[in-house]
Amino acid sequence: MALSANQYTGQTELPVPPAAAGCYKAYVPGSDSHNAALVQTGLRRRWLCLMPLVFVTYSLAYLGRSNFGFGAAAGLARSLHITESRAAFLGSAFFLGYFLFQVPAATYAVRRSATSLVFFALISWGIFSALTGVIRIYWLLVVDRLLLGVAESLILPSMLVLLTNWFTRAERSRANAILVLGNPVTVTWMAAVTGYLIHGVGWQMTFVLEGIPSLLWAFLWILFARDRPGQARWMPPSASTQLTAALAHEQASLPAYANLRAGLRVPGVMLLCWQYLFWSFGVYGLVLWIPEMIRSGSARGIEQVGILSAAPFLLAVVLELVVAALSDRAQRRGIYVWPFLMLSGIALFGSFAAAGNHFWFAYISLIVAGGAMYAPYGPFFAIVPEMLPRNVAGEVMALINTFGALGGFAGTWLVGWLQALTGNSRAGFLSMSLALIVAGAITLCLPSARTPQLTA
Repeated sequence: MALSANQYTGQTELPVPPAAAGCYKAYVPGSDSHNAALVQTGLRRRWLCLMPLVFVTYSLAYLGRSNFGFGAAAGLARSLHITESRAAFLGSAFFLGYFLFQVPAATYAVRRSATSLVFFALISWGIFSALTGVIRIYWLLVVDRLLLGVAESLILPSMLVLLTNWFTRAERSRANAILVLGNPVTVTWMAAVTGYLIHGVGWQMTFVLEGIPSLLWAFLWILFARDRPGQARWMPPSASTQLTAALAHEQASLPAYANLRAGLRVPGVMLLCWQYLFWSFGVYGLVLWIPEMIRSGSARGIEQVGILSAAPFLLAVVLELVVAALSDRAQRRGIYVWPFLMLSGIALFGSFAAAGNHFWFAYISLIVAGGAMYAPYGPFFAIVPEMLPRNVAGEVMALINTFGALGGFAGTWLVGWLQALTGNSRAGFLSMSLALIVAGAITLCLPSARTPQLTA
């Protein structure tokens, strides 16, 4: 799928930061050097002021969902006197809640406020994440994990809508990549730290301690984050006006769709939904159960398991940034998605084949798989805003993420269940491998399209 963004041309060329180059030239009517410097500074501040807020917020969201795997590896099932299969369902209950409110969250973010919705979500998931370490009754814990999923379901649709209000086509893959970097970066440091934290205070207290930062961060978020450039005090009015005009010009170039139902009839939208379902099956199966897979395959302590679990996500950080930059430079999306999903599936198959016999070969394959499955997120989430206008794009991306929640539920439950059933990780690796290869194959089936060229 080759979706290209327009290169604007105009009478006066304004030097802009590399992150924003090529997007604003048509909207600088005779600016003097002082005004041009203000615009340049304002555009740069989006990356320096807004994106750290976005990154940390999504990082905290991912902490609330992914530390469950360490609790499982540290003996959560034994502590609660439940079977391994019930523990697998407990881990997957998060995704049942995560499934429910994606589209309503996007609708609210578009029509009302993404930043206020994120504030509410931060408070809610901080509380529910901490309660995971407090509740001792199994079915109450299932309800708590489900409500945690509901709270966190608000975050990604809101963030994706927010970024469409702040970044143009030529920047969006990189902005999306920084957002989603909260995922592997969180798992990297969490994997290294949580193992030692569990060793020191136990898995229950670890959940409590790792829920507190979200509550504190909520107030920093609501103090500094704004829905649109014109609302931010740190954004010079000249830069805000120019950016708003550029974004409006982009929207005018897109075909009009009245509502979500009309957007679903666009060729490729449902394929993206099914592709993301299979992709998320592999991602969340790996994230939640990689500590247990490594522990069962290597007989190492929880501290060493944490360190070993961090390596795939460290590679993911590097690949996400590189792939997003290449995608924005080439203004192509699909070609930067499917090869990495295929590679990830093949690498996981290598882990499946070697698990139980050659630990280090299986582990190196796991590092490659983890890095490759995260690499395409930036270009992937740039596809929909280049197909659909803002009033529909947010809801479509939320629907895609809803399918991802279903895939996450299936991957978390099935991989954990297979682990409990067989006593090893091989069957889980095979299922994730096949899911990622299917996701790559679906990406190849997406119809080719190009965004219409704009004229100044």
